[in-house]
This record gives sequence, C-alpha cells and structure tokens, in this order.
Amino acid sequence: MDSPPASDRLLADLHRLFPKLIDLSLGRMERLLAKLGNPQNHLRNVVHVAGTNGKGSTVAMIAALLQAGGYRVHRYTSPHLVRFHERINLNGVDIAEGVLASLLQRIIAVNGDDPITFFEVTTAAALLAFAETPHDAVVLETGLGGRFDATNVVARPAVTVITPVDRDHQEYLGDTLAAIAGEKAGILKAGVPLVLAAQAEEAAAVILARAEALQAPVLMQGRDWQAQLQPATAAGGMDTGGLHYQGVTGDWQQLPAPALVGMHQAQNAGAALTAVQLLRDLPLSPQAMAQGLTQVRWPARLQPLHHGAGVRALPAGWRLYLDGAHNPHGAAALAAQLQQWRHPRYLVMGVLARKDPSALLRLLLPHADALIAIPMPGFEDQQVPPAQLLQLASQLGFAGNMQQAEDLPQAVQLLAEGKAAGMAGVQDSDAPTTPEPATVVVAGSLYLAGHILKDHG
Repeated sequence: MDSPPASDRLLADLHRLFPKLIDLSLGRMERLLAKLGNPQNHLRNVVHVAGTNGKGSTVAMIAALLQAGGYRVHRYTSPHLVRFHERINLNGVDIAEGVLASLLQRIIAVNGDDPITFFEVTTAAALLAFAETPHDAVVLETGLGGRFDATNVVARPAVTVITPVDRDHQEYLGDTLAAIAGEKAGILKAGVPLVLAAQAEEAAAVILARAEALQAPVLMQGRDWQAQLQPATAAGGMDTGGLHYQGVTGDWQQLPAPALVGMHQAQNAGAALTAVQLLRDLPLSPQAMAQGLTQVRWPARLQPLHHGAGVRALPAGWRLYLDGAHNPHGAAALAAQLQQWRHPRYLVMGVLARKDPSALLRLLLPHADALIAIPMPGFEDQQVPPAQLLQLASQLGFAGNMQQAEDLPQAVQLLAEGKAAGMAGVQDSDAPTTPEPATVVVAGSLYLAGHILKDHG
C-alpha cells in the first residue's frame, strides 16, 4: 500500500501538536512571519476578502477575471473540500505536493516550540509560496472573522472586499450582527478602498463607521455599483440575458452571466468586477471580463455533478447539483434559486449539529418536494443524525416525502424508484414509468460536499 504524501503526514502532525484550531490573535502569526522574512510584505496587488457568505465565489471570480486578462494570480481560500492543496492556488494550479511539503517543513523548523495554530502555519505557507512565486496579484480569503484572522497581516492591501455578513461562528465572533460585522471590518486599512456588498442595516452601520474612521473610500452596492442577472428575451428586446453591471465608470455593461449557478452570483460577480477595476495597474478589457465570468469555477456552489455513482443513478433528464449552503444566509440564497425551478426539487441533506439545522430547514423546505437525509462520514459525533433531521422537518410541518439513505447514490435511487409513496413526479407502482424531469440538490454542509466530491468531482 502506498504511503501518504509527506504533506499529509506533516498536516496530521500539526493537528496533533496544535489541536486548538481557532485562537483569535495576530501575535503568534506576526512572530512567525518575522522569522520567515515577512513574506506578506513582498506581495503585489493584494485583494483581501471577508464576509459570511459569497467569499469563495468572489475570490474565484476575481482570480478568473485577472487571469483572463493575462495576469498571474495566486489565491488562498479555506476550508478545502477534498485535498488541502486546494487552499493554496498558484496562478490557477493547486500547490504541488513537493512544494507544500517543503514549505511546511521550513515553517515547522523555524517556529520551533513556540505556540502556533494549524491555520496560522498553513496561512504562513501560503504567504511564503506566494512571495516566492512570480505574480501580478494575490487574493486572500479570511478564514474566520477578519480582525484577528491569520490572513490580516498585509499592512496595505490594494483593495478590501466584504461580502454579505450574517450570523455564523457566533461562539468566536459575537452574538449580534453588529459584533460580527465589527470583526469583518477589521480587514479595513487606512485609505484602502473597500468594495461593500449589500448588508443588513445593522451590519452596514458598523462597517461604514469603521471605514469613515480610517478614511477608507467605500464603493457600496446599490450606490456605487450594481449587478443584475437578466433573463433572455425575444429578439429585439432591450434585455438580451446575461449580467448587467454598472461599476466605477458609471456606465452600464452587458456581460455574460457568470458560470457559477444561482441568482446570488450576480452580487458576487459585481463585487469581483468592482474590485478588479480598482487595480489600476492591471487593466482589463471587456473581452477579458466576459471571458473571466464564463470560465470561473468554484466547487460546491450549486455545482452540477456529471460523474460518480449518484449521477449514474439519475433517470434521464434529471439533474444533480452540489451546494455547500450551511448557514441561514447561504440557505436563503439556495432557496431563492430553488424557487426559480418549477419542476420537482428534491433535497438530499446532512447537517452539523452546531449549524442550527432548524433554521436551514425553514428556509429550504418550502421550495422542496422531498427530503432525503444522509449521514456525514467522519462527522458522526458532530452531525444531526438523519432520523433527527427528518423529525425536525416533520415538526416544522413539511408535507413532502421524507426518507433516510445510507449515501448519495442510494438517495438518488430512492427518488428515482419512487419508494417514497406519492412523491411528486415519481409514481409508486410496479409498472415501468418515466419519471418527470427533476432536480436533486445536495446541501447542508461543506464537509458533506467535500465527501461527495471525492467520488463525484
């Protein structure tokens, strides 16, 4: 049997030696980076992105837009879905195994016995990789919050971005929307422009106050930029479909819809387009913008699946999507897209107990015709048991059909065979039938999404 890659062993050692994954402070990170020669000070055109939802999609779009313009772009994101290497992306390619292992060994040796966390070590590895690899821009996604996040060590980024802020990770960021927004606003820097997506009033007030105190120019959605997905109309109509965007120039642009599915991606695309236009020494043509939007890829955000046992179990005409919605804001975005689909919509879900499963179900179930609950391998002690998830759905008054399944392929098979009697679009009969075309969406957890992608990515 092949031995695991060296980086896997090093990462496992880090987990073992530093089990506390979240310890919000910048002192340890600054000390470690100083020993490494402060690689964060050698990065060009840094775009720093914080928020509760939409961060990853926005980062992916910023990178795709700039790469379509011929620029070299590195990006750092978290968490990973299948393999850690996804977090550190060097101009469109996940970091190579040998490079990652070498970086981790260097950092562990330099750090010695000093206190450090797993995320701080891995963020330092990303910053070191970026500084040592030629680039035109770097896009950093915060891991948690912003003020004390390990990524918040770049003294002067070129642009900051805050996507919609909502309640999540309250045990670390605070119980109120204002407190959480204050943590996110911690990435703002004096005089550095902020691209701000639409926010709840409570969150916007905190962020804008921080920007004013730092004299950081704010480009706010709805005031300074707008982005709208438009449906296609008959020939000769004013709208021709795609994305309508108005940005820093004040002119409206007609662009293709982003390749990422969902009405909420218009907001993420608008934030990304505004951010790249603020990078004055990296100009983009309209053609590059169009190409970047159509070529962007970001897994587990209403990602259509085309491979794997779950896909093979689909009846003809059915579609299977994977979405990482795991908090109320993400569930609301998914619900808005489900509402657009008029054919039968079936949910396959697994949820961590700490993620308020009732809140997710309240948002999603009104737009679903069936719910299949599946377990989350590796998280048995942290998940909502499938039977309990169905019980919660019943208590919330869900009138659709509910079933448990062992995994995604069995869930799809149950839906396809109509073993939930009376399921919309599926006949419970021994006679051969052709089920009505339907959409199956897997949601509830990024950890579940990562597990699904191992076999269906």
